[in-house]
Amino acid sequence: MDSAEYERKIAHRFAAFDQDGNGYIDRADFNAAAARLLTEFGTTARCDKGQALYTGAEAFWQGMAGIADVDGDQRVTREEFVGGAVKRLRDNPERFAEIARPFLRAVIAVADGGNDGRASVANVERALRVLGASAEIAGVAAQSLDPDRDGKVAEGDVVAALAVYFTVIEPDA
Repeated sequence: MDSAEYERKIAHRFAAFDQDGNGYIDRADFNAAAARLLTEFGTTARCDKGQALYTGAEAFWQGMAGIADVDGDQRVTREEFVGGAVKRLRDNPERFAEIARPFLRAVIAVADGGNDGRASVANVERALRVLGASAEIAGVAAQSLDPDRDGKVAEGDVVAALAVYFTVIEPDA
């Protein structure tokens, strides 16, 4: 895939982070996502899981800002997002996983009804919808995150899949 095609696809993925649709990603987008997840799963911000979610959201924001906020204004524009992905993340899912893991771990913990470190496919689908995925996409994505088809999604499966989604662009079939 050529660089222009990669940039086009990454630019499309920008919307997943720009939660309020204002044209840039900032700390407020990550905090809003955390707040919506806590509300959806009836978890308070003051409990351990709630605190871990906000801490993970902040770590994710800081990692993204470190990679993409070139002008230091605490906002990541679409252009900065694409530039950061091209320069620092393209074909490097491990780097994305490093910055996303604390947040994704906390999301799984919030969605984990059985406290076994894994969330049900249904709860992962709920979380994806809360984060802005359509019902159809959320359903397909949640199912794909359960490779052993046991009805549960583990942290490692989520981290690996999202890292690839946001860094490695497969050619169109």
